[in-house]
Amino acid sequence: MSVQLLRPRTVTFLLRGTEVLLGLKKQGFGKQYLLGIGGKVEHGETIEEATKREVAEEISVLLLDLQKVGVLNFYFPHIADGSWNQQVHVYIATKWEGEPQESEEIQPAWFQREEIPYKQMWDDAQYWLPHLLAGQCLEGEFVYNQELKVAHYTLTPLRPHA
Repeated sequence: MSVQLLRPRTVTFLLRGTEVLLGLKKQGFGKQYLLGIGGKVEHGETIEEATKREVAEEISVLLLDLQKVGVLNFYFPHIADGSWNQQVHVYIATKWEGEPQESEEIQPAWFQREEIPYKQMWDDAQYWLPHLLAGQCLEGEFVYNQELKVAHYTLTPLRPHA
Protein backbone atom coordinates (compact mmCIF):
# COMPACT_ATOMS: atom_id res chain seq x y z
CA MET A 1 0.00 0.00 0.00
CA SER A 2 1.28 3.46 -0.83
CA VAL A 3 1.27 5.94 2.03
CA GLN A 4 1.41 9.01 -0.27
CA LEU A 5 -2.13 8.16 -1.46
CA LEU A 6 -3.50 8.57 2.05
CA ARG A 7 -5.41 11.73 2.90
CA PRO A 8 -4.55 13.15 6.35
CA ARG A 9 -7.37 13.11 8.90
CA THR A 10 -7.70 13.57 12.66
CA VAL A 11 -9.84 11.98 15.35
CA THR A 12 -10.03 12.99 19.00
CA PHE A 13 -11.60 11.19 21.94
CA LEU A 14 -12.54 13.31 24.96
CA LEU A 15 -12.14 11.32 28.16
CA ARG A 16 -14.01 12.18 31.38
CA GLY A 17 -13.49 9.75 34.24
CA THR A 18 -14.77 6.39 33.00
CA GLU A 19 -16.55 7.96 30.01
CA VAL A 20 -15.58 8.64 26.42
CA LEU A 21 -17.27 11.11 24.07
CA LEU A 22 -18.45 9.81 20.71
CA GLY A 23 -20.37 11.66 18.06
CA LEU A 24 -23.16 10.44 15.80
CA LYS A 25 -22.19 11.61 12.31
CA LYS A 26 -25.22 13.33 10.79
CA GLN A 27 -23.91 14.07 7.28
CA GLY A 28 -21.01 13.41 4.92
CA PHE A 29 -18.44 10.60 5.06
CA GLY A 30 -19.35 8.18 7.85
CA LYS A 31 -22.97 9.36 8.14
CA GLN A 32 -24.97 7.27 10.68
CA TYR A 33 -21.80 5.99 12.41
CA LEU A 34 -20.68 6.78 15.95
CA LEU A 35 -17.10 8.00 15.94
CA GLY A 36 -14.54 10.21 17.58
CA ILE A 37 -14.50 13.91 16.78
CA GLY A 38 -12.36 14.96 13.83
CA GLY A 39 -11.98 15.35 10.13
CA LYS A 40 -9.90 16.76 7.31
CA VAL A 41 -6.59 18.57 7.53
CA GLU A 42 -6.85 21.78 5.49
CA HIS A 43 -4.04 22.99 3.21
CA GLY A 44 -1.35 24.80 5.23
CA GLU A 45 -2.64 23.47 8.54
CA THR A 46 -0.68 21.24 10.92
CA ILE A 47 -2.27 18.00 12.14
CA GLU A 48 -2.61 19.46 15.65
CA GLU A 49 -4.18 22.70 14.34
CA ALA A 50 -6.68 20.63 12.34
CA THR A 51 -7.47 18.54 15.41
CA LYS A 52 -8.28 21.60 17.53
CA ARG A 53 -10.26 23.27 14.72
CA GLU A 54 -12.35 20.18 13.98
CA VAL A 55 -13.25 19.70 17.67
CA ALA A 56 -14.19 23.39 17.99
CA GLU A 57 -16.31 23.29 14.80
CA GLU A 58 -18.04 19.99 15.48
CA ILE A 59 -18.80 20.18 19.22
CA SER A 60 -17.94 23.78 20.29
CA VAL A 61 -15.18 22.72 22.68
CA LEU A 62 -11.76 24.38 23.07
CA LEU A 63 -9.12 21.72 23.74
CA LEU A 64 -6.69 22.60 26.54
CA ASP A 65 -4.62 19.42 26.31
CA LEU A 66 -4.02 17.05 23.48
CA GLN A 67 -2.07 13.82 23.46
CA LYS A 68 -1.28 11.95 20.25
CA VAL A 69 -1.84 8.25 20.83
CA GLY A 70 -1.84 6.71 17.38
CA VAL A 71 -1.64 6.77 13.62
CA LEU A 72 -3.98 4.48 11.67
CA ASN A 73 -3.94 3.91 7.91
CA PHE A 74 -7.17 2.93 6.18
CA TYR A 75 -7.45 1.44 2.69
CA PHE A 76 -10.57 0.87 0.62
CA PRO A 77 -9.31 -1.03 -2.47
CA HIS A 78 -12.81 -1.24 -3.97
CA ILE A 79 -12.92 2.59 -4.30
CA ALA A 80 -11.07 2.94 -7.62
CA ASP A 81 -9.96 6.57 -7.25
CA GLY A 82 -8.50 5.97 -3.76
CA SER A 83 -10.51 8.89 -2.35
CA TRP A 84 -11.47 6.97 0.80
CA ASN A 85 -7.91 5.99 1.71
CA GLN A 86 -6.72 7.97 4.71
CA GLN A 87 -4.15 8.29 7.44
CA VAL A 88 -5.85 9.16 10.72
CA HIS A 89 -3.91 10.82 13.54
CA VAL A 90 -5.53 9.78 16.82
CA TYR A 91 -5.63 11.99 19.92
CA ILE A 92 -7.10 11.95 23.39
CA ALA A 93 -8.00 14.99 25.48
CA THR A 94 -8.81 15.18 29.17
CA LYS A 95 -9.03 18.97 29.59
CA TRP A 96 -11.15 21.38 27.58
CA GLU A 97 -13.31 24.49 27.85
CA GLY A 98 -17.03 24.31 27.20
CA GLU A 99 -19.61 21.54 27.12
CA PRO A 100 -19.88 19.45 23.96
CA GLN A 101 -22.71 20.83 21.81
CA GLU A 102 -24.55 19.35 18.86
CA SER A 103 -23.71 20.79 15.43
CA GLU A 104 -25.03 20.24 11.90
CA GLU A 105 -22.45 17.47 11.53
CA ILE A 106 -22.21 15.74 14.94
CA GLN A 107 -24.51 14.77 17.81
CA PRO A 108 -22.16 14.13 20.77
CA ALA A 109 -22.90 11.63 23.54
CA TRP A 110 -20.97 10.23 26.51
CA PHE A 111 -20.52 6.47 26.86
CA GLN A 112 -19.06 4.34 29.63
CA ARG A 113 -15.83 2.84 28.28
CA GLU A 114 -17.14 -0.70 28.89
CA GLU A 115 -20.41 0.05 27.08
CA ILE A 116 -19.20 1.51 23.78
CA PRO A 117 -21.62 0.41 21.02
CA TYR A 118 -18.96 -0.86 18.58
CA LYS A 119 -21.63 -2.23 16.22
CA GLN A 120 -22.66 1.40 15.54
CA MET A 121 -19.10 2.41 14.66
CA TRP A 122 -16.83 1.79 11.69
CA ASP A 123 -15.82 -1.89 11.80
CA ASP A 124 -12.17 -1.13 12.65
CA ALA A 125 -12.94 0.56 15.99
CA GLN A 126 -13.55 -2.74 17.78
CA TYR A 127 -9.95 -3.77 17.04
CA TRP A 128 -8.03 -0.69 18.16
CA LEU A 129 -10.20 1.55 20.37
CA PRO A 130 -10.18 -0.81 23.40
CA HIS A 131 -6.35 -0.76 23.34
CA LEU A 132 -6.29 3.03 23.16
CA LEU A 133 -8.77 3.35 26.04
CA ALA A 134 -6.62 0.93 28.06
CA GLY A 135 -3.69 3.35 27.74
CA GLN A 136 -1.85 1.92 24.72
CA CYS A 137 -0.45 3.99 21.83
CA LEU A 138 -0.81 2.32 18.45
CA GLU A 139 0.09 2.24 14.81
CA GLY A 140 -2.23 0.28 12.58
CA GLU A 141 -3.32 -0.55 9.10
CA PHE A 142 -6.82 -1.60 8.05
CA VAL A 143 -8.01 -2.87 4.68
CA TYR A 144 -11.75 -2.77 4.08
CA ASN A 145 -13.82 -4.94 1.73
CA GLN A 146 -16.82 -3.90 -0.37
CA GLU A 147 -19.21 -4.68 2.50
CA LEU A 148 -17.33 -2.10 4.61
CA LYS A 149 -15.96 -4.76 6.93
CA VAL A 150 -12.30 -5.09 7.87
CA ALA A 151 -10.75 -7.75 5.59
CA HIS A 152 -7.25 -7.49 7.08
CA TYR A 153 -5.51 -5.46 9.75
CA THR A 154 -2.26 -5.07 11.65
CA LEU A 155 -1.76 -3.28 14.97
CA THR A 156 1.60 -2.37 16.44
CA PRO A 157 1.67 -1.28 20.08
CA LEU A 158 3.97 1.67 20.69
CA ARG A 159 4.36 3.04 24.20
CA PRO A 160 1.76 3.32 26.92
CA HIS A 161 0.24 6.79 27.35
CA ALA A 162 -0.53 8.39 30.70
